Amino acid sequence: MSETQLNITSMINPHFYKLWRTKKPYVVAKGGRGSFKSSTISLKLVMMMKKQAQLGHKANVICIRENTVNLRDSVYGQIVWALDMLHMTNEFSYAVSPMRITHKSSGSTFYFYGGDKPEKLKSNTVRNVIAVWYEEAANFKSAEVFDQTNPTFIRQQSPFVNQVQIFYSYNPPRNPYSWINKWVETVRNDDDYLVDHSTYLDDELNITNEQQLKLIEAYKNNDRELYRYLYLGEAVGLGTNIYNMTLFHPLKSLPDDEYLVNIYFSQDSGQQVSATTESCYGLTNAGKVILLNTYYYSPVGKSNKKAPSDIAKDLHEVEHQWIRQWGMNPWKKTADSATSDFALDHEMFKEYPEDGRYHHVAKTEKTKMIDNVQNLLGTGRFYYLDIPENEIFIKEHQQYRWDDKTIQSDTPKVIKENDHTCDAFMYLIMDNLVDFGLKW
Repeated sequence: MSETQLNITSMINPHFYKLWRTKKPYVVAKGGRGSFKSSTISLKLVMMMKKQAQLGHKANVICIRENTVNLRDSVYGQIVWALDMLHMTNEFSYAVSPMRITHKSSGSTFYFYGGDKPEKLKSNTVRNVIAVWYEEAANFKSAEVFDQTNPTFIRQQSPFVNQVQIFYSYNPPRNPYSWINKWVETVRNDDDYLVDHSTYLDDELNITNEQQLKLIEAYKNNDRELYRYLYLGEAVGLGTNIYNMTLFHPLKSLPDDEYLVNIYFSQDSGQQVSATTESCYGLTNAGKVILLNTYYYSPVGKSNKKAPSDIAKDLHEVEHQWIRQWGMNPWKKTADSATSDFALDHEMFKEYPEDGRYHHVAKTEKTKMIDNVQNLLGTGRFYYLDIPENEIFIKEHQQYRWDDKTIQSDTPKVIKENDHTCDAFMYLIMDNLVDFGLKW
Protein backbone atom coordinates (compact mmCIF):
# COMPACT_ATOMS: atom_id res chain seq x y z
CA MET A 1 0.00 0.00 0.00
CA SER A 2 1.50 3.33 -1.05
CA GLU A 3 1.52 6.63 0.84
CA THR A 4 -0.80 8.00 -1.86
CA GLN A 5 -3.33 5.20 -1.33
CA LEU A 6 -3.21 5.83 2.40
CA ASN A 7 -3.69 9.59 1.89
CA ILE A 8 -0.93 10.30 4.36
CA THR A 9 -1.41 14.05 3.94
CA SER A 10 -4.73 13.77 5.76
CA MET A 11 -2.83 12.59 8.86
CA ILE A 12 0.26 14.81 8.79
CA ASN A 13 0.00 18.54 9.46
CA PRO A 14 1.83 20.62 6.83
CA HIS A 15 4.16 21.91 9.54
CA PHE A 16 5.75 18.45 9.69
CA TYR A 17 6.37 17.99 5.95
CA LYS A 18 9.99 19.04 6.41
CA LEU A 19 10.46 16.51 9.22
CA TRP A 20 8.76 13.81 7.15
CA ARG A 21 10.96 14.36 4.10
CA THR A 22 14.32 15.21 5.65
CA LYS A 23 17.33 13.06 4.80
CA LYS A 24 19.29 14.32 7.80
CA PRO A 25 20.39 11.54 10.15
CA TYR A 26 19.25 13.26 13.37
CA VAL A 27 15.78 14.73 13.83
CA VAL A 28 14.89 16.68 16.99
CA ALA A 29 11.15 17.31 17.41
CA LYS A 30 10.42 19.53 20.38
CA GLY A 31 7.48 21.69 21.35
CA GLY A 32 4.34 22.04 23.41
CA ARG A 33 1.67 19.58 24.34
CA GLY A 34 -0.76 18.53 21.64
CA SER A 35 1.47 19.44 18.72
CA PHE A 36 1.35 15.90 17.26
CA LYS A 37 5.13 15.54 17.07
CA SER A 38 5.10 12.03 18.58
CA SER A 39 2.17 10.99 16.41
CA THR A 40 3.99 12.17 13.31
CA ILE A 41 7.18 10.31 14.22
CA SER A 42 5.29 7.08 14.91
CA LEU A 43 3.58 7.28 11.53
CA LYS A 44 6.91 8.01 9.86
CA LEU A 45 8.59 5.00 11.50
CA VAL A 46 5.80 2.66 10.44
CA MET A 47 6.04 3.89 6.85
CA MET A 48 9.83 3.51 6.85
CA MET A 49 9.47 -0.11 7.96
CA LYS A 50 6.63 -0.79 5.52
CA LYS A 51 8.68 0.50 2.60
CA GLN A 52 11.54 -1.88 3.39
CA ALA A 53 9.19 -4.82 3.96
CA GLN A 54 7.56 -4.25 0.56
CA LEU A 55 11.03 -4.54 -0.98
CA GLY A 56 11.53 -7.88 0.77
CA HIS A 57 13.96 -6.46 3.33
CA LYS A 58 13.97 -7.06 7.06
CA ALA A 59 14.04 -3.69 8.83
CA ASN A 60 14.08 -3.08 12.58
CA VAL A 61 13.23 0.04 14.59
CA ILE A 62 14.39 0.76 18.15
CA CYS A 63 12.06 2.75 20.45
CA ILE A 64 13.43 3.99 23.78
CA ARG A 65 11.89 5.67 26.82
CA GLU A 66 13.82 6.78 29.90
CA ASN A 67 12.17 4.09 32.01
CA THR A 68 11.03 0.57 31.18
CA VAL A 69 7.87 1.10 33.25
CA ASN A 70 6.68 3.85 30.90
CA LEU A 71 7.07 1.91 27.67
CA ARG A 72 3.71 0.20 27.29
CA ASP A 73 1.51 3.22 27.96
CA SER A 74 3.54 5.57 25.79
CA VAL A 75 5.81 4.67 22.90
CA TYR A 76 4.46 1.11 22.50
CA GLY A 77 0.90 2.44 22.49
CA GLN A 78 1.91 5.16 20.02
CA ILE A 79 3.18 2.60 17.50
CA VAL A 80 0.00 0.54 17.93
CA TRP A 81 -2.00 3.71 17.23
CA ALA A 82 0.04 4.46 14.09
CA LEU A 83 -0.45 0.94 12.74
CA ASP A 84 -4.19 1.27 13.28
CA MET A 85 -4.28 4.67 11.56
CA LEU A 86 -2.44 3.19 8.58
CA HIS A 87 -4.72 0.13 8.46
CA MET A 88 -1.82 -2.22 9.17
CA THR A 89 -2.92 -3.66 12.50
CA ASN A 90 -3.47 -7.19 11.19
CA GLU A 91 -0.08 -7.27 9.46
CA PHE A 92 1.71 -7.33 12.82
CA SER A 93 1.88 -9.53 15.91
CA TYR A 94 2.14 -8.01 19.38
CA ALA A 95 4.04 -9.08 22.48
CA VAL A 96 4.77 -7.40 25.80
CA SER A 97 7.27 -9.81 27.37
CA PRO A 98 9.61 -9.02 25.77
CA MET A 99 7.95 -5.92 24.35
CA ARG A 100 7.94 -6.19 20.57
CA ILE A 101 5.70 -5.56 17.56
CA THR A 102 6.62 -7.75 14.59
CA HIS A 103 5.65 -7.62 10.93
CA LYS A 104 4.35 -11.12 10.21
CA SER A 105 5.58 -11.59 6.65
CA SER A 106 9.02 -9.93 6.81
CA GLY A 107 9.98 -10.37 10.48
CA SER A 108 10.70 -6.64 10.72
CA THR A 109 10.28 -5.61 14.34
CA PHE A 110 9.77 -2.63 16.62
CA TYR A 111 11.90 -3.21 19.73
CA PHE A 112 11.15 -1.28 22.93
CA TYR A 113 13.76 -0.53 25.60
CA GLY A 114 14.04 1.50 28.76
CA GLY A 115 16.97 3.86 29.22
CA ASP A 116 17.13 2.78 32.86
CA LYS A 117 18.72 -0.49 31.66
CA PRO A 118 21.69 0.80 29.66
CA GLU A 119 23.33 -2.62 29.60
CA LYS A 120 20.59 -3.86 27.26
CA LEU A 121 21.12 -0.90 24.96
CA LYS A 122 24.90 -1.19 24.84
CA SER A 123 24.80 -4.95 24.29
CA ASN A 124 22.25 -4.72 21.50
CA THR A 125 22.43 -7.58 19.01
CA VAL A 126 19.48 -6.50 16.87
CA ARG A 127 20.65 -6.21 13.29
CA ASN A 128 19.13 -4.46 10.25
CA VAL A 129 18.33 -1.29 12.18
CA ILE A 130 16.84 1.55 10.13
CA ALA A 131 15.76 3.99 12.86
CA VAL A 132 15.95 4.82 16.57
CA TRP A 133 13.37 6.88 18.48
CA TYR A 134 13.99 8.51 21.87
CA GLU A 135 10.52 9.47 23.10
CA GLU A 136 10.29 12.02 25.96
CA ALA A 137 14.00 12.62 25.47
CA ALA A 138 14.09 15.33 28.15
CA ASN A 139 13.47 12.66 30.80
CA PHE A 140 16.80 10.94 30.14
CA LYS A 141 19.62 11.73 32.55
CA SER A 142 21.88 13.49 30.06
CA ALA A 143 23.04 13.59 26.45
CA GLU A 144 25.61 10.96 27.38
CA VAL A 145 22.86 8.37 27.01
CA PHE A 146 22.59 9.29 23.33
CA ASP A 147 26.36 9.42 22.89
CA GLN A 148 26.79 5.96 24.38
CA THR A 149 23.79 4.31 22.75
CA ASN A 150 23.67 5.68 19.20
CA PRO A 151 26.95 4.09 18.03
CA THR A 152 25.64 0.68 19.10
CA PHE A 153 22.60 0.89 16.84
CA ILE A 154 24.39 2.65 14.01
CA ARG A 155 26.82 -0.30 13.85
CA GLN A 156 23.81 -2.57 13.26
CA GLN A 157 22.61 -0.54 10.27
CA SER A 158 20.55 -2.30 7.62
CA PRO A 159 22.51 -2.80 4.38
CA PHE A 160 19.50 -1.52 2.46
CA VAL A 161 19.47 2.03 3.89
CA ASN A 162 22.04 4.82 3.68
CA GLN A 163 21.89 5.61 7.40
CA VAL A 164 20.16 4.89 10.68
CA GLN A 165 17.85 7.85 11.20
CA ILE A 166 17.59 8.90 14.85
CA PHE A 167 14.57 10.78 16.19
CA TYR A 168 14.24 12.68 19.46
CA SER A 169 10.88 14.00 20.69
CA TYR A 170 10.17 15.92 23.88
CA ASN A 171 8.47 18.85 25.58
CA PRO A 172 11.16 21.35 26.63
CA PRO A 173 11.58 21.71 30.42
CA ARG A 174 10.66 25.15 31.76
CA ASN A 175 14.18 25.49 33.18
CA PRO A 176 16.33 27.03 30.41
CA TYR A 177 19.39 25.55 32.11
CA SER A 178 18.08 22.00 31.82
CA TRP A 179 20.63 19.79 30.06
CA ILE A 180 18.42 19.12 27.04
CA ASN A 181 17.64 22.81 26.48
CA LYS A 182 21.37 23.49 26.46
CA TRP A 183 22.11 20.40 24.34
CA VAL A 184 19.69 21.32 21.57
CA GLU A 185 21.39 24.70 21.19
CA THR A 186 24.71 22.91 20.57
CA VAL A 187 23.24 20.86 17.69
CA ARG A 188 20.89 23.46 16.20
CA ASN A 189 23.42 24.62 13.59
CA ASP A 190 24.87 21.17 12.91
CA ASP A 191 24.16 20.17 9.32
CA ASP A 192 23.40 16.61 10.42
CA TYR A 193 20.50 17.78 12.61
CA LEU A 194 17.01 18.99 11.85
CA VAL A 195 15.61 20.79 14.89
CA ASP A 196 11.86 21.39 14.70
CA HIS A 197 9.64 23.24 17.17
CA SER A 198 5.88 22.71 17.00
CA THR A 199 2.79 23.69 19.00
CA TYR A 200 -0.93 22.98 18.91
CA LEU A 201 -1.26 26.20 16.88
CA ASP A 202 0.37 24.36 13.95
CA ASP A 203 -2.66 22.08 13.67
CA GLU A 204 -4.01 23.02 10.23
CA LEU A 205 -6.00 19.78 9.97
CA ASN A 206 -8.16 20.68 12.98
CA ILE A 207 -7.34 17.42 14.72
CA THR A 208 -7.46 19.11 18.14
CA ASN A 209 -11.05 18.86 19.34
CA GLU A 210 -13.13 21.56 21.02
CA GLN A 211 -12.77 20.04 24.48
CA GLN A 212 -8.97 20.11 24.21
CA LEU A 213 -9.01 23.68 22.93
CA LYS A 214 -11.25 24.71 25.81
CA LEU A 215 -8.81 23.17 28.30
CA ILE A 216 -5.87 24.95 26.65
CA GLU A 217 -7.78 28.23 26.82
CA ALA A 218 -8.32 27.66 30.56
CA TYR A 219 -4.56 27.36 31.07
CA LYS A 220 -4.03 30.47 28.95
CA ASN A 221 -6.51 32.50 31.02
CA ASN A 222 -5.48 31.16 34.44
CA ASP A 223 -1.70 31.23 34.14
CA ARG A 224 -0.17 32.71 31.01
CA GLU A 225 3.35 31.60 31.94
CA LEU A 226 2.26 28.00 32.54
CA TYR A 227 0.41 28.06 29.21
CA ARG A 228 3.55 29.23 27.42
CA TYR A 229 5.53 26.42 29.03
CA LEU A 230 3.02 23.61 28.53
CA TYR A 231 1.46 24.44 25.18
CA LEU A 232 3.95 26.70 23.44
CA GLY A 233 6.94 24.65 24.62
CA GLU A 234 8.86 27.69 25.89
CA ALA A 235 11.56 27.46 28.57
CA VAL A 236 9.97 30.26 30.58
CA GLY A 237 12.29 29.89 33.57
CA LEU A 238 11.58 28.96 37.16
CA GLY A 239 11.42 32.28 38.97
CA THR A 240 11.80 32.18 42.75
CA ASN A 241 8.26 31.59 44.00
CA ILE A 242 7.15 28.17 42.89
CA TYR A 243 3.38 28.58 42.84
CA ASN A 244 1.05 31.27 41.59
CA MET A 245 -1.09 31.69 44.68
CA THR A 246 -3.94 33.31 42.76
CA LEU A 247 -4.68 29.78 41.51
CA PHE A 248 -5.46 28.59 45.06
CA HIS A 249 -9.14 29.52 45.24
CA PRO A 250 -10.74 29.92 48.71
CA LEU A 251 -14.23 28.65 49.49
CA LYS A 252 -16.44 29.32 52.48
CA SER A 253 -18.31 26.07 51.86
CA LEU A 254 -18.80 23.44 49.20
CA PRO A 255 -20.54 24.70 46.05
CA ASP A 256 -24.32 24.27 46.32
CA ASP A 257 -24.61 22.83 42.82
CA GLU A 258 -21.84 20.21 43.23
CA TYR A 259 -21.26 17.14 45.34
CA LEU A 260 -18.25 15.08 46.40
CA VAL A 261 -17.51 12.03 44.30
CA ASN A 262 -14.53 10.83 46.35
CA ILE A 263 -12.33 11.95 49.21
CA TYR A 264 -8.58 11.32 49.44
CA PHE A 265 -6.03 11.43 52.26
CA SER A 266 -2.37 12.33 51.73
CA GLN A 267 0.37 12.34 54.35
CA ASP A 268 3.95 13.47 54.84
CA SER A 269 5.63 12.20 57.99
CA GLY A 270 8.53 13.60 59.98
CA GLN A 271 7.72 12.21 63.42
CA GLN A 272 10.52 13.08 65.86
CA VAL A 273 12.61 15.41 63.72
CA SER A 274 10.12 17.44 61.64
CA ALA A 275 6.43 17.98 61.09
CA THR A 276 3.87 15.34 60.22
CA THR A 277 0.88 16.43 58.18
CA GLU A 278 -2.11 14.80 56.55
CA SER A 279 -4.84 16.45 54.53
CA CYS A 280 -8.25 15.43 53.29
CA TYR A 281 -9.20 16.40 49.73
CA GLY A 282 -12.45 16.07 47.83
CA LEU A 283 -13.14 15.57 44.14
CA THR A 284 -16.46 16.98 42.97
CA ASN A 285 -18.70 15.87 40.13
CA ALA A 286 -17.61 19.00 38.24
CA GLY A 287 -13.93 18.08 38.51
CA LYS A 288 -12.94 20.50 41.27
CA VAL A 289 -10.22 19.31 43.67
CA ILE A 290 -10.89 20.83 47.10
CA LEU A 291 -8.69 20.83 50.19
CA LEU A 292 -11.20 19.99 52.93
CA ASN A 293 -9.19 19.58 56.14
CA THR A 294 -5.60 19.46 57.39
CA TYR A 295 -3.86 17.86 60.35
CA TYR A 296 -0.44 19.28 61.24
CA TYR A 297 1.91 18.45 64.10
CA SER A 298 5.42 19.90 64.47
CA PRO A 299 7.81 18.77 67.21
CA VAL A 300 10.04 21.79 66.69
CA GLY A 301 10.55 23.72 69.93
CA LYS A 302 8.63 21.19 72.01
CA SER A 303 10.39 19.62 75.01
CA ASN A 304 7.90 16.73 75.20
CA LYS A 305 7.58 15.47 71.67
CA LYS A 306 4.83 13.11 70.60
CA ALA A 307 5.85 9.49 70.16
CA PRO A 308 4.99 7.65 66.90
CA SER A 309 2.16 5.92 68.76
CA ASP A 310 0.74 9.33 69.73
CA ILE A 311 0.83 10.55 66.12
CA ALA A 312 -0.72 7.29 64.93
CA LYS A 313 -3.57 7.83 67.42
CA ASP A 314 -3.99 11.42 66.21
CA LEU A 315 -4.22 10.35 62.57
CA HIS A 316 -6.58 7.50 63.33
CA GLU A 317 -8.91 9.90 65.14
CA VAL A 318 -8.74 12.72 62.61
CA GLU A 319 -9.25 10.35 59.65
CA HIS A 320 -12.42 8.96 61.24
CA GLN A 321 -13.55 12.49 61.99
CA TRP A 322 -13.18 13.33 58.29
CA ILE A 323 -14.98 10.14 57.27
CA ARG A 324 -17.91 11.05 59.49
CA GLN A 325 -17.89 14.68 58.37
CA TRP A 326 -17.93 13.93 54.64
CA GLY A 327 -19.97 10.74 54.80
CA MET A 328 -17.59 8.48 52.88
CA ASN A 329 -14.40 6.47 53.20
CA PRO A 330 -11.25 7.64 51.38
CA TRP A 331 -10.87 6.39 47.82
CA LYS A 332 -7.11 6.33 48.37
CA LYS A 333 -4.69 7.06 51.19
CA THR A 334 -1.33 8.29 49.93
CA ALA A 335 2.08 8.64 51.57
CA ASP A 336 5.71 9.03 50.60
CA SER A 337 8.01 6.03 50.27
CA ALA A 338 10.41 7.52 52.85
CA THR A 339 11.42 5.47 55.86
CA SER A 340 9.54 7.71 58.30
CA ASP A 341 6.30 7.36 56.35
CA PHE A 342 6.60 3.58 56.26
CA ALA A 343 7.39 3.55 59.97
CA LEU A 344 4.26 5.54 60.78
CA ASP A 345 2.21 3.35 58.43
CA HIS A 346 3.46 0.22 60.23
CA GLU A 347 2.63 1.77 63.62
CA MET A 348 -0.88 2.68 62.52
CA PHE A 349 -1.50 -0.73 60.96
CA LYS A 350 -0.36 -2.43 64.16
CA GLU A 351 -2.71 -0.37 66.30
CA TYR A 352 -5.57 0.16 63.84
CA PRO A 353 -5.48 -2.57 61.16
CA GLU A 354 -9.07 -1.82 60.19
CA ASP A 355 -7.92 1.54 58.79
CA GLY A 356 -5.91 -0.13 56.04
CA ARG A 357 -2.56 0.84 54.60
CA TYR A 358 -1.33 3.92 52.75
CA HIS A 359 -0.28 3.69 49.14
CA HIS A 360 3.37 4.77 49.11
CA VAL A 361 4.37 6.67 45.98
CA ALA A 362 7.91 6.51 44.65
CA LYS A 363 9.19 10.06 44.41
CA THR A 364 10.62 11.31 41.15
CA GLU A 365 12.53 14.52 40.40
CA LYS A 366 11.17 17.46 42.37
CA THR A 367 10.66 19.53 39.21
CA LYS A 368 8.40 16.83 37.74
CA MET A 369 6.33 16.53 40.91
CA ILE A 370 5.95 20.30 41.02
CA ASP A 371 4.90 20.24 37.35
CA ASN A 372 2.01 17.93 38.29
CA VAL A 373 0.78 20.43 40.88
CA GLN A 374 1.14 23.35 38.47
CA ASN A 375 -0.77 21.40 35.83
CA LEU A 376 -3.73 21.03 38.19
CA LEU A 377 -3.52 24.67 39.26
CA GLY A 378 -3.39 25.78 35.63
CA THR A 379 -6.78 24.18 34.93
CA GLY A 380 -8.31 26.52 37.53
CA ARG A 381 -9.84 23.60 39.42
CA PHE A 382 -8.07 23.73 42.79
CA TYR A 383 -9.94 25.14 45.79
CA TYR A 384 -9.58 25.07 49.55
CA LEU A 385 -12.02 25.53 52.39
CA ASP A 386 -11.02 28.75 54.11
CA ILE A 387 -10.91 27.35 57.65
CA PRO A 388 -8.24 27.63 60.40
CA GLU A 389 -7.07 24.02 59.90
CA ASN A 390 -6.06 24.79 56.30
CA GLU A 391 -4.15 27.99 57.04
CA ILE A 392 -0.84 26.12 57.43
CA PHE A 393 -1.30 24.57 53.97
CA ILE A 394 -1.71 27.98 52.34
CA LYS A 395 1.11 29.54 54.35
CA GLU A 396 3.61 26.83 53.41
CA HIS A 397 2.69 27.06 49.72
CA GLN A 398 3.05 30.85 49.81
CA GLN A 399 6.57 30.45 51.22
CA TYR A 400 7.61 27.57 48.95
CA ARG A 401 10.58 28.76 46.88
CA TRP A 402 13.42 27.66 44.66
CA ASP A 403 16.86 28.12 46.12
CA ASP A 404 18.11 31.04 44.01
CA LYS A 405 21.66 29.67 44.21
CA THR A 406 20.53 26.64 42.16
CA ILE A 407 18.10 28.17 39.65
CA GLN A 408 20.74 28.60 36.95
CA SER A 409 21.61 24.91 36.99
CA ASP A 410 20.39 21.65 35.52
CA THR A 411 19.28 20.48 38.98
CA PRO A 412 17.42 23.31 40.76
CA LYS A 413 16.61 22.72 44.42
CA VAL A 414 13.74 23.87 46.59
CA ILE A 415 14.33 25.41 50.00
CA LYS A 416 13.62 22.52 52.36
CA GLU A 417 11.94 24.43 55.16
CA ASN A 418 8.30 24.28 56.20
CA ASP A 419 7.38 22.30 53.10
CA HIS A 420 5.50 19.34 54.57
CA THR A 421 2.04 20.18 53.21
CA CYS A 422 3.72 20.98 49.86
CA ASP A 423 5.18 17.49 49.72
CA ALA A 424 1.93 15.82 50.79
CA PHE A 425 0.08 17.74 48.05
CA MET A 426 2.59 16.54 45.44
CA TYR A 427 2.16 12.93 46.56
CA LEU A 428 -1.62 13.25 46.34
CA ILE A 429 -1.57 14.51 42.75
CA MET A 430 1.15 12.11 41.64
CA ASP A 431 -0.96 9.23 42.96
CA ASN A 432 -4.23 10.38 41.38
CA LEU A 433 -3.33 11.88 37.98
CA VAL A 434 -6.07 9.96 36.18
CA ASP A 435 -8.76 10.78 38.76
CA PHE A 436 -7.88 14.46 38.58
CA GLY A 437 -8.03 14.59 34.79
CA LEU A 438 -4.29 15.12 34.32
CA LYS A 439 -3.48 11.83 32.60
CA TRP A 440 -5.35 9.61 30.19
